[in-house]
Amino acid sequence: MELKVQGPGPATPFLRARDLFETAYDLDLPVEVHVRSDPDERTWAGHYDDHHVLNISGQAASSAMARELALHEFAHMHRYEAQHPSHTQSTAEALFLGLAGRRVERRKLTHCYQIANHMKDIYADDLTLSVGPADKLVSFFESELAAAIADRPVPRPTGWTRLTPAADPEITAINAAFALALLERHDLLGDDHRIYDLAQVAAGDAPGIDLRAFKRRFRDLDDDLDESGYRRALVAAVKDYVIDRGGVAAD
Repeated sequence: MELKVQGPGPATPFLRARDLFETAYDLDLPVEVHVRSDPDERTWAGHYDDHHVLNISGQAASSAMARELALHEFAHMHRYEAQHPSHTQSTAEALFLGLAGRRVERRKLTHCYQIANHMKDIYADDLTLSVGPADKLVSFFESELAAAIADRPVPRPTGWTRLTPAADPEITAINAAFALALLERHDLLGDDHRIYDLAQVAAGDAPGIDLRAFKRRFRDLDDDLDESGYRRALVAAVKDYVIDRGGVAAD
C-alpha cells in the first residue's frame, strides 16, 4: 500500500495505520494524505481513477485518534475499490426513490445524507474493527454523544441571541443509534455502559425518532447485501425518517 503524507503535521499516525491495515487488507491505488489547516470536516476521503485522497484537519492529525481516523478512511477506500454496494450506491438516487412526490425541509434532507453516511460507516468500520483496537472508538463515541447532548437547544431569556448553532436533537438521536449499533454489532458494550444512558437522554430530546428502530436498522445490516438489497435498505431508512414522520406531499 503506497502512502504519501502532504502538508504540516505528523506522518507517524498514518504510517502506523497503514502497517496495521496491511495485516489484513491492501489497497490497489496509492493514498495521498492531505493535512488541512481548516477543513470543513474532521476527515473525508476522495476517490479518483489513479489514487485516493485522505483529507484530515491538522487538529485531528495531531490528536490521539489520528491512527484510528486514518484506519477508518483506509477501510472506506477498500470498500470503494471492492465496489461494495454501500460505497457505489448514489445517495441522491436513493433519496429520489424514497422521497419522490414529497417536499422535505433542507434540515431533514441533510439528515438523510447523514443516515446514508452512517450506513457506509457500518461497512467500513466492520473492517476497521477487525484490525484495530476498539477502546478509543468506544470512548470517542461516548464523548461525542455527551458533547452533543450538552449542546442541545434550551430556552433562553427574551432578547438573548445564540451566536453558534446548537446540536440538532433529531440528528443527535440518529447518531446515538448509529454508535450503539456499531458497538453492539461488534460486542463492544456491557449492559451497564454509560453510553446507553446518554442515548436515552438523546432519545428523550427527540421524541419523533425511534432510536431502537434505527439502531436495529444500522446494527443488522447484512454483510452480503447486493446492490438491490442495499438500495432497499437505504430507501427504507430514508422513508422511516422522513415520510413516516410527517414528510409533506408535493403539490
